[in-house]
Formats: sequence, structure tokens, C-alpha cells
Amino acid sequence: MARVLATFYVAAGVAGMLAVFGPDAGPEGRWAIFGLAIVVLACGAVAFRWGPHWPRRVFHWPVASAAGLVAVAVTVSPDAATAMAAASIMAFVAVDACFFFSLPLAWLHMAFGISAVTAALLAQGDVPASIALGLDAIIVALGTVVRGLVIRASSASRDPLTGLANRRGFDDALHELRTASSRTGEALSAALIDLDHFKQINDTAGHEAGDRVLCRIADVWRRELPPSAVFARHGGDEFALLLPGVGGDEALNLVRRIAEEHPEIGISCGVAEHRPGEGAAELMRRADRALYDAKAAGRGRCELEGGNGSALARDLAAALAAGEVAVHYQPIVALPDGVVVGVEALARWTHPERGPVPPEEFVAVAEQSGLVFALGAHVLQTACAALAGVRTRAGEQVTLGVNVSGRELNDPGCAQRVQDVLAATGFPARHLALEVIESMLEGESPAAVATLHALRAVGVVVSIDDFGTGYSSLSRLDTLPADVLKLDRSFVETVSSSPRRAQMLQSLVTMCRGLGLDVVAEGVETAEQEAAVRAMGCTFAQGWRYGRPVPLPDLLAGLRAGHADHLLLQVARPA
Repeated sequence: MARVLATFYVAAGVAGMLAVFGPDAGPEGRWAIFGLAIVVLACGAVAFRWGPHWPRRVFHWPVASAAGLVAVAVTVSPDAATAMAAASIMAFVAVDACFFFSLPLAWLHMAFGISAVTAALLAQGDVPASIALGLDAIIVALGTVVRGLVIRASSASRDPLTGLANRRGFDDALHELRTASSRTGEALSAALIDLDHFKQINDTAGHEAGDRVLCRIADVWRRELPPSAVFARHGGDEFALLLPGVGGDEALNLVRRIAEEHPEIGISCGVAEHRPGEGAAELMRRADRALYDAKAAGRGRCELEGGNGSALARDLAAALAAGEVAVHYQPIVALPDGVVVGVEALARWTHPERGPVPPEEFVAVAEQSGLVFALGAHVLQTACAALAGVRTRAGEQVTLGVNVSGRELNDPGCAQRVQDVLAATGFPARHLALEVIESMLEGESPAAVATLHALRAVGVVVSIDDFGTGYSSLSRLDTLPADVLKLDRSFVETVSSSPRRAQMLQSLVTMCRGLGLDVVAEGVETAEQEAAVRAMGCTFAQGWRYGRPVPLPDLLAGLRAGHADHLLLQVARPA
């Protein structure tokens, strides 16, 4: 709104400057028009500088003032031609009114402006009434058409039920605000808001009742949020929020306060503050982690990603200090012969009171609390030390896959710490594969990409994990610092039931092989799936068909008990 308003003010000011040089403009009229042009240009500058911070209601004043300035310009015009040129600027006012305001208010602004300008034209005496009315018709038509086009265009980014931005509109706003935050250093916070047990409302009271709840949420939050906030329906019963100029703690207090206005509806919320150099995908991923943590803590809570005070985080820190987080291993086999050539190291934690904690839960807590560095170091150190003497049946060092988080990769010391572990354990770098989710390899994570380049330079293998679930483009496969592509299990699950998915998978494997990338098919559980990925040319496979994650002694014992000599791993013994 501010940009449109300012642009029209500046255009009108430039037009006034040009009118000063009209051949029939006398000294008195020339200076009057020149003064008005200066005022209008100044108004445009003010709108450019401070307009983005104005509440919506403030825009009524500059739009109405513009109509008044146009009428004054018509009045002081030295001749009919200049008066008509000045009157035509009223079209800017009509576009502003129809673009900014509701239809009744838009018509009110146009009625005021057109009446004033028409009266000024008729007072000139040289402009026929028919010409003035014809100009009025053109201005009204222009404003009406622009309004229709704006409504049609904005509907693509609007949720039809709540009137909020939809996911597309939110993503557009996120991209713009993140870019501005990176450029200016201004704070930016994002939040994901989820309605607890919303499905029960639909099931028990019907979908109309559920729709009324969603609309009530939209109305309350829209009223309580600051004008600069972007509030969107992200999908289903989930809302998303952007707060430019607001830090994480302030954003957390704000969403907590507004959530308390819905005592009849349980609301869980996750908040994250944008970090320098961080991409949009990672910001929203951290907000999602905070939301998950809020739900894991019992729902009806609002949590800040990276905040302190999580009981589960304290317990995890104690478990890491006591060495109570175990490392399990899942085999990876080479295709087509099915020989075990590597394992993936996976953290497992049994809480003293809760029992086994799902990895996705405690890893999210580790990310949120900053324990991910300690967790990652523990898994890497333990796995490298345990597997340094383990060979395949052919006598080759077994390959080790270790997951690494985005926060670790963005740390400038990450590459050196990995090399220190390799040196201390004697594990060869060329048999270590660091697995990173594909979104961390976006151009928006330059520090992470630099870390991966440094590790590849010393021989470490880089593997893109869960490929197909993030935002990377296929066109960037040839530029990513990666050696291995791990296809998400969703590809393998449907490879037998969906011919289109099978064809897509085949094309992807062919492309990767052409680029020199090895391909690992994750989630292989059946002989049929194994045959399919083998036929497609996948290099490796991983899944429950070959074994679940277990401690290393159990993995070795299980393979031997299967009497599959070609699958055996063995511990190298000193000569």
C-alpha cells in the first residue's frame, strides 16, 4: 500500500513539474503549480519512508488529501488544457481507493474526489460540463476495473474461508521479509500455530462448527496482532505467523497472550527467530521443531526454538554426560548382490522414567536446546571408534553413515572437529559418509556448503538424506557438494503400486548415475521392492529387509545367525 501510494504521489509531482513549463503558464500560475508539485513530491517521500509502518486506517488521510490537492491544482491551472491534465491525476486517487479500501469506502473516496475535481473544472469556465463528466466516467471505470483485477489476483493467495493469506501468500511474504531482514539486520520471528484435537470438533459437532472455530481464530489474531504482522492459514487447522521487527522472546510473549484469549480451544505454538544467513526453509523448520516440542510437552503450550527450560532437554543433557545415549547400526547393502558394505549410525535413548524416546522427538529437543552439537559429537566419536576395526567379508573397511544437522554444518569449526575424530579413532575419511538433509544444501546456507566442501576435500563422502522431501531443485544436482543421494522411503513405498512414481524414480536414478552420484534406496522392506530398486539401477539399499537398527554386537550376531556368509561383517584381529 505504501509503495503504490508513494509511486502515485511521485508521478503526480513529476507531472506538476512538467506543467510548470507549459507555454501558457503565467508567472503566478507557474509558481502555484510548482509549489503544489513540491508538496506532492514531499508527500511521496514521506510515504516511501514511513508508509510501511502506518496502520491501514492512516491511509485514508493521504488518499483524501490527494483528492484535495488535485482539486487545488485544477483551480490554479492557467488554462483548460493544464486543468484537464491535473484533473486526470484523479485516476491515481481512484486506483488507490479501490486498491486499499472496502467497496463502500472506496466509493466514498471517489465521490469526494470526483465531486471536488468536477466542481473545480466547471469553475474554470473553459471546460464544458460534458467533457468533465466524461473524464469522471473514465476515472470511475478505471478504479472499478482495477479493483476487480486486484481481487482476482489476490484470491490466489487468500484462504477463501478465513480471508487470511494462504500458504502461497505466506511463502511470498516470508521470502520478502527474510530478504529484508538479511539486508537491514532487523529482527524477524516466525511462528506455527496448531489447534489441539481439532479433528474431534469436526467429528462431534460437524465441519460447519470447525469452520466457525477457524474463522473465530482468524478474527481474534488479526485484531490483536500488530499491523506489520503476516498471519496465514497454513493448511487445515494450522496457522502461520510472521512478525517483522520482533525478536524471539517478544514474539513468544505475544503469541502466548493471544492464545490465552481462546480458553475453550487448546492451542500449541512454536516460535523461532531468524538467524543471520539462515534460509526461509530452515527458519520454518525450526518453528516446526518448537511446535513439536510444545506438543510433546503436553500441548496447549507455546515454545521458543532454542529457548531454555525444557525438562526433556535437561534429561537429555544428563544422559549425554553420563554416556547413556546409545548408538545403533542399520546395515546398508550393495546392489545387485546384496553384500553389506556399510551401516548407518543412529542415536537411541531410553529415558529412566518414560522409557524409549522416539529419535525424532529427542533430536528435535537437541536442535532446540543446542545439545545437537554434543549429540552429534557423541554419535560420531562412538561410531568411528566402534567400527574402526570392522571389515566386510572382502576385507574392506565398512562404510559408516552419520547424520549431521544444519546447526552443526553452519558452525565454522565443524570440519576440523570431524577431522579430529577421524585422527583420534583411526577411521579412514573415505569410508565416512556424512548424511545431510537436502534443504541444507540450498544456496541460502553458504556456511553449511563451505563445511561440506572442506570435508570432501579430505576425502569424506557427503550424502543427501531423505531426497524428495525438501526444496532442492533437480536442476541443482550437478552443483551440489554431494557424492550419494538417499531417496526418501516414500519413493520406495509406492514403487510397486504407482507406475508414475516408478517412472519418476527410474528417471531420477538414471540422472544421478549420469552425474556420477551413487543412489541409496531407503525403506526397502519387501522382496518386491528390492527387485524394483535393483532393476532401476540403485547402487545401494537400506531398510528392514536387511535389518533394523541394533547395537553392533547384535548386528554382527544376527548376520552370522542368518547363515548368509556373503553378508558377514567381521572384526579385524591384530596380526
